[in-house]
Amino acid sequence: MMRPVLLFVLMAALFVVTGITQSWSVALTILNMGVVSAIMALGVNMQWGYAGLFNIGVMGFAALGGLAVVLTATPPVEGAMAAGGWRILGALAVGLAALVAAVQAWRRMGRGRGVAVLVIVVAGFILFRHIFDAGVAGVEAINPTVQGNIGGLGLPVWMAWPVGGLLAAIAAWGIGKTALGLRSDYLAIATLGIAEIVLAVMRNEEWLARGVKNVIGLPRPVPYEVDLQQSAGFVSWAQGYGFDPVAASSIVVKLGYLGLFALVLALVMLLAELALKSPWGRMMRAIRDNEIAADAMGKNVKARHLQIFIIGSAVIGIAGAMMTTLDSQLTPASYQPLRYTFLVWVMVIVGGSGNNWGAMLGGFLIWWLWVMVEPIGQGVLSAMTAPMADGWLKAHLQEGAAHMRLLTMGVILLLVLRFSPRGLIPER
Repeated sequence: MMRPVLLFVLMAALFVVTGITQSWSVALTILNMGVVSAIMALGVNMQWGYAGLFNIGVMGFAALGGLAVVLTATPPVEGAMAAGGWRILGALAVGLAALVAAVQAWRRMGRGRGVAVLVIVVAGFILFRHIFDAGVAGVEAINPTVQGNIGGLGLPVWMAWPVGGLLAAIAAWGIGKTALGLRSDYLAIATLGIAEIVLAVMRNEEWLARGVKNVIGLPRPVPYEVDLQQSAGFVSWAQGYGFDPVAASSIVVKLGYLGLFALVLALVMLLAELALKSPWGRMMRAIRDNEIAADAMGKNVKARHLQIFIIGSAVIGIAGAMMTTLDSQLTPASYQPLRYTFLVWVMVIVGGSGNNWGAMLGGFLIWWLWVMVEPIGQGVLSAMTAPMADGWLKAHLQEGAAHMRLLTMGVILLLVLRFSPRGLIPER
């Protein structure tokens, strides 16, 4: 038990040193995103560490969580539903009905079912596009410079976090029903492809969340800094303790985020630990270690894989909604599957696959390194090149600090795989 405690103490020391050497605002900013990263790593660890499912579509589920914030917390756009919102919903209902009818025709009909399914799909698609396109044109014509979308429900933003998990879970169910029967490498390709489809829809369907025009100024679960600075009570409190009201407002807001995010992390961690140590958790690890033996003992391997795939994706969706809330904006172009999916996987592998505490530690550590390596590398390279004469070589070396992030991630991953292949906190 001493090793995990020592590692978490060292991780806390890194944040304290960051606060002392730079600023507490910077340290809290990194820590807040570290909490979100830890939750995301826990979701991937449930899929890979519990069941051995290789999901590299992490950013697709995180993007669905971000979309949930827009659809849940933003105010509805006035006139959007009348202009085309109801037509869009009707078109989606028609499309779903056509898919259900096609599936039922395939299951119930005998000869000629292929032709029947083709007719249903083609007719349903034509009707869907006829209704859908007119609705989209009506919605996107409403004040397109700042709106042009259907808006949301105007609910408190924290309610978007479970909704993000729900959207990710629904998508995971659809993916799992079709892709979980594939071999692990094919599953990875399928999840990556579907993540790209999700992101392509978010970038191009402006009626949904303004596409690449982005949605900014999303509601926040904590006060705005400017509101605190204009509050006489807060200013008096800050000055009474010798704090600058502007700096104090930033720190108080970040502490508010940290309290909410830490509560979610603690809840997810508690449920994950209880599940892992239950008979269900032992069954999942037995399936992971030997599917054939587990199947021979009467366990429904495919159903259990689908179950854990949905649960892990829901956790990733919650983390994605929290990340969008922290940024106060939804920018679909910033979701880069290969880059950030790789980062989350490094968190799980370095922390310890199959161990929830290891995944959480990896989330904090790798995100801290991702943010701090570049300024640290800049300082190191500047010190190393200080004796050198000015020229192209010195300039080239100093410009290389921007590439230190990916280099450091690769080196850390190699070192951990060489000297601690089961991670910093291995599975017991």
